[in-house]
Amino acid sequence: MSTQWLKPYMPRSLYARAALILVLPVVVLLLVVGVAFLQKHLEDVTAQMTRAASREVMLVVDAVNATETQQQALTAVQPDLQALEMTARFLGVHEEPVIGHRRWYDFIAPQVENDLQAQLPDLETVALPSGQEARVYMQTDLGMLQLTFDRRRLSPVAPHQLIVTMLFFAVIMTTISFLYMRNQLRPITRLAEAAQAFGRGRVVPYSPGGAIEVRAAGSAFLDMRARIERQMEQRTMMLSGVSHDLRTPLTRLKLGLSMLPEDEAAPLQQDVDEMQLLLDAFLEFSRGAAEGAPETVEPKALLQQIVKDARRAGYEADLISVEGEGTAMLRPTAIRRAVENLIGNAVRYGKRADVSLSITPKSVRFRVEDDGPGIPPEQRSEAVKPFSRLDPARNQNQGTGVGLGLAIVSDIARAHGGVLRLSKSERLGGLCADIIIGR
Repeated sequence: MSTQWLKPYMPRSLYARAALILVLPVVVLLLVVGVAFLQKHLEDVTAQMTRAASREVMLVVDAVNATETQQQALTAVQPDLQALEMTARFLGVHEEPVIGHRRWYDFIAPQVENDLQAQLPDLETVALPSGQEARVYMQTDLGMLQLTFDRRRLSPVAPHQLIVTMLFFAVIMTTISFLYMRNQLRPITRLAEAAQAFGRGRVVPYSPGGAIEVRAAGSAFLDMRARIERQMEQRTMMLSGVSHDLRTPLTRLKLGLSMLPEDEAAPLQQDVDEMQLLLDAFLEFSRGAAEGAPETVEPKALLQQIVKDARRAGYEADLISVEGEGTAMLRPTAIRRAVENLIGNAVRYGKRADVSLSITPKSVRFRVEDDGPGIPPEQRSEAVKPFSRLDPARNQNQGTGVGLGLAIVSDIARAHGGVLRLSKSERLGGLCADIIIGR
């Protein structure tokens, strides 16, 4: 049987699902026990007790009807009243039965009244004002007779007490279970928060705790985080070391070329410059998002400064819109490098770069649009790979890049727990690059 229709109505968090698993059986158990008690036990016992009481009342009424006056009737039934623990009196000519208010939690009273009405043909009304007293008003040949006796002869004493006791202890035990469950789920929540923070480029203190399985998962997460950090550090050190080591022979080549005639050295100088550019790109890519620790930043102020610096560098860049306010945990240096790379690509392959910012309660979006040729949809996934150059969408003769710009931006976005999305600009017709980072 398919349960897909039920999923939209189910809670999404682990705590809510565990609470549902805990509360639902308790509620079902209370309902089953309550219904079984009320219908199978309490109602049957009440019916038996009202039948016995009805026979006693009919005995007294028959004795009253056999006399001629009210005084004689009370005298004649006095022994029966004492034996049955009842009191009796006749109402006056203008006296009305006193019903009183029935208790709101006396849920068995309607059944008592219905059973007495069915078994006593001359019954006028029944008064059940409390749990200790019951009054029955009977029409007799001598007038309205009021019989007063103990309510416990009609139904069990305080039948609501079982329900109240069940609910009370159900609430107590459920509260205790909730507290214990919260303590058990807290280590899982801490593990999820640590994993989420690491996915966004932040390392928060975490120590495994809780049950054995949760501790094992926490220890595995710490090992994984340590391996990833070592791998990133080794990659940075390797690329930085290779790039640094190659600078020495490049310097010697430049010195050697400076001693050659200019017409002979020009082609070789161009090759050396390209090698220098490649080394600089290696260093930039090796740093990635590792510069600086995440800190609370105002994205609006950061982006305004980036655009201002880009215009000072001669780029045709404008901050066209800013939506929302607030702060976010970012690496300012890495975000600056990513946005500057996007602006550089925009003005290299187009004429202008329009920059915008959108801040929502859940995310921060940096957008850079250009009026260049753009990137076809089928090549966008290839464009973010290192050393990938697209022709003719990106003409390498128009720039001096080595195909690491978008790869660096994508790496920085992932280090912040975000993503780089490429699409077509609806405003300018070129490329639209979005850096989306969760807050």
